[in-house]
Amino acid sequence: MAAADCALLSVEEMYRADSLAMQGGVPGLTLMEAAGTAIARAIRKRWRPRPVAVLCGPGNNGGDGFVVGRLLAAEGWPVRLGLLGAPDALKGDAGANAARWRRPIQPLHPDLLAGDPLVVDALFGAGLARPLDGITRTLIEAINARDLDCIGVDVPSGVHGDSGEVLGVAPRCRLTVTFFRTKPGHLLLPGRALCGELIVADIGIPAATLERIRPATFANAPALWQEHLPRPARAGNKYHRGHAVVVGGEEMTGAARLAAEAARRIGAGLVTIAAAPAVHAIYAAGRPGTIVARIADAKALHELCSDPRRNAILIGPGAGVSAQTRERVLMLLGLAKPCVLDADALTVFRDDPESLFAAIKAPCVLTPHEGEFARLFADSGDKLARDKLARARAAAARSGAVVLLKGADTVIAAADGQAAINANAPPTLATAGSGDVLAGMILGLLAQEVPAFMAAAAAVWLHGQAASVVGPGLIAEDLIDAVPQACAELATAAHRDGHPKPARHRKAEP
Repeated sequence: MAAADCALLSVEEMYRADSLAMQGGVPGLTLMEAAGTAIARAIRKRWRPRPVAVLCGPGNNGGDGFVVGRLLAAEGWPVRLGLLGAPDALKGDAGANAARWRRPIQPLHPDLLAGDPLVVDALFGAGLARPLDGITRTLIEAINARDLDCIGVDVPSGVHGDSGEVLGVAPRCRLTVTFFRTKPGHLLLPGRALCGELIVADIGIPAATLERIRPATFANAPALWQEHLPRPARAGNKYHRGHAVVVGGEEMTGAARLAAEAARRIGAGLVTIAAAPAVHAIYAAGRPGTIVARIADAKALHELCSDPRRNAILIGPGAGVSAQTRERVLMLLGLAKPCVLDADALTVFRDDPESLFAAIKAPCVLTPHEGEFARLFADSGDKLARDKLARARAAAARSGAVVLLKGADTVIAAADGQAAINANAPPTLATAGSGDVLAGMILGLLAQEVPAFMAAAAAVWLHGQAASVVGPGLIAEDLIDAVPQACAELATAAHRDGHPKPARHRKAEP
């Protein structure tokens, strides 16, 4: 798998891909026939012949539906086809395929669902801009109420392809077949939960089309960042692998300990926890491989972190919402070293976020959950309220940092507009301390000089993979212990698929 295979296309970019393919000599009718063929093939693979209701809309999605109905009927499947609007109103390729359908065309009506058929939802595509109403809403509500087997064409009707937002209502599909490349709405919630199994079908759009579109949104997968991951050199030592610092809090000491251990597991050569004298003994009683430095005041923290051998810093887990945390964040950002700001290090700037953004001068990763994001970017605007991808992008551009907006559909966005959507996180990650582990994993990769966007994306994916390794009963400590297996599985897959380009190793400090 190459990075191009991870590309996600917006609705507008997909329209452009279709247009470029046709300009390059691929007829629209050929694309539509290939799309319908892919859907019919997927249906035949998963279900035995049974009654089918094909619900067609007035655009190209409806045209795909006509192709599906024709192909299934030709193989003996009992097919009823309903159309929103009049057949003679269909234009272009959709009209041509309607003309190829030699059977009755019924108006959309609840009777099409009589007998609990397999439903092909070819009503509306990814670019729908208004909530469904009227007969289309009635039919979709009936599909959901009766839990009918439903196949989405491109997206479940009502799901916006860019944001995953549900416009009023959308069917719960068992299967969704989309074309050429996945769209953001297939991975973002709530749309992702309605797609069921997702198939991306090749319909003849040349892969070279991506070179002209230059997409900036990706599905978070190893092909996107694997070549940036460090691999220890045979003649290397711990100093080649970076020295990370975790600023330890005084009340919730477990958070910093989880982060420090995760940074070590992901490969940082050395990790130091900076601890106040009052809690130094608590930190020192932890895993013996973690260094614990006694930090009496801001001056001592500055001296510790100014050491050029200490090359990445995390502050926030268990830090406390206080003036001290705020001052420490600004001081550490002033060192212009790669930083991860998590939890309290974000919340302390809720009343003055611009002072935080102005202080970011070096690679920096902000890791808010939705509540922290709302406090820090309170004026992101109602227009973006439901569009997680757009919100994360706007926040990254405004702050100058990589913004990792956490959730079951975590979005990682960079200030230059590049973004990735993660989809491998199991629900067991919803447990105390898992975010501290994630922050530590990002820190450990930054210490090994992985670029900030790639470090954040890789850590999120490996975090989800480690959770899958553990399975039910997961607690945060389990994630740390599962990181080596997650990394080993990744390395095995890379070896099987061909070695990625070797990563550059940092020079050892004296």
